Amino acid sequence: MKRMIIFCMLFFCSSMVLTAASPRPVKYKEILKTIKQLETMVKDKDAELLHTPENFVEGCLYTAVTCFKKGTQKLKPVSSQENTKFKKFIRLVNKFTCGNPGECESTCESYEKKTPKEFLKGFANLMQ
Repeated sequence: MKRMIIFCMLFFCSSMVLTAASPRPVKYKEILKTIKQLETMVKDKDAELLHTPENFVEGCLYTAVTCFKKGTQKLKPVSSQENTKFKKFIRLVNKFTCGNPGECESTCESYEKKTPKEFLKGFANLMQ
């Protein structure tokens, strides 16, 4: 009887683990949502142009994410009233990590400079 109960508990627990959502897609969706919110808060006029990676190659994803993380540090909020919320979103984006550094010949400086809103749209495309 004890073995049967233990077996049933083990079966139940293992089936729950298999049906649980993977944390990686949830994290991507959270980052994507944060980027969309940043798009509404970011200062686009008279702002510094940022290197925006495009046409991502498999081996260069780590470099692209690193470029986007560096670029987000240079973003400015439209108004000082949104500053605390803006900083929170920037911290959340900077916690994101992406795989191992692959063999990539591109550097951040090799990408075209674009406005902050275009930069964030490029980042959103990478997350999708």
